[in-house]
Amino acid sequence: MEQQGAVTCTSWIRRPGNAHLVVMGKSRIVHDPSSSSLLEVFSFDAKTASLSSSPKVVHVCDDGDIVSVAVHPNGDDIVCSTTTGGCKSFELHGQEENLKLLTKDLPPLQDVGPQKCISFSADGSRFATGGDDGRLRIFEWPSLRILLDDSRAHKSFRDLDISLDSEFLASTSTDGSARIWNINEGVPLTSLTRNLDEKIECCRFSKDGTKPFLFCTVQKGDKAVTAVWDISTWNRIGHKRLLKKPASVMSISLDGKYLALGSKDGDICVVDVKKMEICHSSKRLHLGTRISSLEFCPSERVVLSTSNEWGAVVTPLTVPADWKEWQIYLVLLGLFLASAVLFYVFFKNSDSFWNFPLPRDHPSRPKIQTVFTDHQSAEDHNVWGAFGPLDL
Repeated sequence: MEQQGAVTCTSWIRRPGNAHLVVMGKSRIVHDPSSSSLLEVFSFDAKTASLSSSPKVVHVCDDGDIVSVAVHPNGDDIVCSTTTGGCKSFELHGQEENLKLLTKDLPPLQDVGPQKCISFSADGSRFATGGDDGRLRIFEWPSLRILLDDSRAHKSFRDLDISLDSEFLASTSTDGSARIWNINEGVPLTSLTRNLDEKIECCRFSKDGTKPFLFCTVQKGDKAVTAVWDISTWNRIGHKRLLKKPASVMSISLDGKYLALGSKDGDICVVDVKKMEICHSSKRLHLGTRISSLEFCPSERVVLSTSNEWGAVVTPLTVPADWKEWQIYLVLLGLFLASAVLFYVFFKNSDSFWNFPLPRDHPSRPKIQTVFTDHQSAEDHNVWGAFGPLDL
């Protein structure tokens, strides 16, 4: 499903019951000086994998075009960056048919200029911005206490991402360099190694909680690869050609199973992280234009991609379906019932008083020799031989 318009950025809004929303930033109309940029919120239908035909709420922004947008994991706080102002913060209230965007003050970021990259950490405790001027700011959320402020972090920001445990931040520059920052200590940690002819562009940390990796797209001449760094040592451990063309954006699913790449000519591919193999590919999804944002749906195997010319596109992925919770419980119930049936069969076909098989040399097992004794002694022997001494 496609939404027409000059869309500059989008992001999913997580909501209870998987009733997710999408926030969308739209630029001013080029030939209309009186027009304003818009921040719109759409509902999402998981059954049809489509957005609502009209926005549920619209907010008019008078501070230039919206450059980027980030949504807090709680789904209530939305922050966007504009071309002429700094960052604006909103709080989402109400249900789908009665949504409201209430403006909130964000003093430390109101007049900082365009922020090319803004992002919340996975747990929502950190908020980071990377400016066109190369300045990096990391805040504690929601107190906005400054954890790190470096005015010369980069020449100009290209991309940034926060690790799953909120301990590290990775950032890349328009000059092709990449740096790692220790958020808790508020200091730069290291720079990623690269060859002189390589440019590190997009970066995303692994999200499955077991593999401490950092994925980066690396451009070497006309050759594009996806490289992997071990974040325990920050050593580069390998690379693979996946998209096979320059990537403009990278994203990773919330469960860490899939990695998505968007190209500068409108293609996307989705990679199974465990195998590092492409499991979905869509050619010319945006008809030859650069994909500016790409993000996985929080609960469905769907991606939302945008480009300035073709707007936002929702794409269902051709990947194996995930197990539903009720299916897992059904399998566990089946295993339990199968175990109960096997135990019953075992119980009925065993040969001791307690219906558990006994070893042949066990003193409580009846002996064949007893069949040659007289009837009375045989009965006595069988009683005590089978039961054994009882503690009464």
